[in-house]
Amino acid sequence: MAVATDRLGVGIGWRPEIDLSIARMPGVEWVEVIAENLHPGHLPAALTELRARGLPVLPHAVSLSLGGAEPLDTRRVEHLAAVADELDAPVASDHVCFVRAGGLDAGHLVPLPRTREALDVLAGNVRLAQSIIGRPFALENIAALLEWPDAEMDEAAFLRELTERTGCLLIVDVANLYANARNLGTDPAAFLDEVPLERLAYVHVAGGVEVDGIYHDTHTHPVRPEVLDLLTELRRRAEPPGALLERDGAYPPDDELAAELAAVRDRL
Repeated sequence: MAVATDRLGVGIGWRPEIDLSIARMPGVEWVEVIAENLHPGHLPAALTELRARGLPVLPHAVSLSLGGAEPLDTRRVEHLAAVADELDAPVASDHVCFVRAGGLDAGHLVPLPRTREALDVLAGNVRLAQSIIGRPFALENIAALLEWPDAEMDEAAFLRELTERTGCLLIVDVANLYANARNLGTDPAAFLDEVPLERLAYVHVAGGVEVDGIYHDTHTHPVRPEVLDLLTELRRRAEPPGALLERDGAYPPDDELAAELAAVRDRL
């Protein structure tokens, strides 16, 4: 199956707390950074050094609220565009979600109602963002603890139509697929069968933990074998251009991070 971007290989989410670890870790071929944590013109020295070594650095936003019904905050999009320009990134990204409504910020990625009306809003905001960013733009499926009632399509169909209407790429987060299967009873295999993997930019892999019967996508725990199994299932259907390990806290020793990267590479 054809893929949507050039090969990236295996990467890791860059965080200041593990910048030295990433710099010396074998097998890291690229990194992803949270766009809101960077300031154009003042990149961290460790990131500048990685770029000088030829590693792609991709900005990943968390605050655009592309699915929100309120007008898109283009200042946030312009910031993402400026970061992507400074990094000379091959692709920029955010999530299929909203984070703000009625003047309030949820502090979390909130799932969208899967209705035609919500898709119209999302597609319009994505097209506006693309016109500002001026480079390939990818959207990620999220982990959710609820689904809105009266859905008019499943998630894969929703994402397929989004790509058809906007030309955007997709980040498939297999850890989020696992979380939704545990918490909402969704079928990850059916999702992978139906989602347009020909639009795949890359894959996210992360850890989590179950507490009181609820699985939490924490990014602070080891990657579960079941999540790696979903990466294998995706690989049976398509060849991902890249796969990224996300870790946002409780950072383990370097050898444990390297082992998780090796496990991701093995599944690819």
